[in-house]
Formats: sequence, structure tokens, C-alpha cells
Amino acid sequence: MSIISGKWKLIILFHLMPDKVLRFNELKRLIPGITQRMLTKQLRELEQSDIIERTIYPEIPPRVEYSITEYGRTLQPILQMMHQWGEAHLRRMEAAAAAHE
Repeated sequence: MSIISGKWKLIILFHLMPDKVLRFNELKRLIPGITQRMLTKQLRELEQSDIIERTIYPEIPPRVEYSITEYGRTLQPILQMMHQWGEAHLRRMEAAAAAHE
């Protein structure tokens, strides 16, 4: 759990699955509220755990892309189930709130 725990890692993985390749600034735009420093930290931790891959292209300026690794793809069924549970939970909370009104 520590590999994917935290506020941002699941969101990062959600944007990279199933087979997306995104640059740093693309990820930053897709995740409102995350700071550049936090995104860098989370990406490094996911890379160290072999969940994502960082590809650097020898260009000027250098182009860096992030993608999910084969190992990281094994998380996809788990993340999908968590997403489905989250949606069901939201519907349940909305129904409970409507019942109390």
C-alpha cells in the first residue's frame, strides 16, 4: 500500500493507464492543485518502485516522458476496482444526503 498511498499517486497512475505517455507539464495540467515539487517527488517514488518509466530524449531542450511499466500495469485491475468502489460510495453518500433533506 505504501507504494501507491498518498493523495497524488493514484491520480498520476489513473492518468497514465492504460498506455498513455505523458510529459511532465501534461501531467501537471491534468492534476489541478499539485505543485511541481510534489509531482516530481511522486513521480520519482513511482519510478523507484518500477511502477512508471521515465524516458529522457537527447534533445535541446530535453524531452522527458512518463509511462506505466509492465509491472505497473499489474495494478490496473486493483485501481479499477478502487475507482468503481469510490463511485459507488459517492452515490451512496449522495442518496443518504438526499434522504435527510
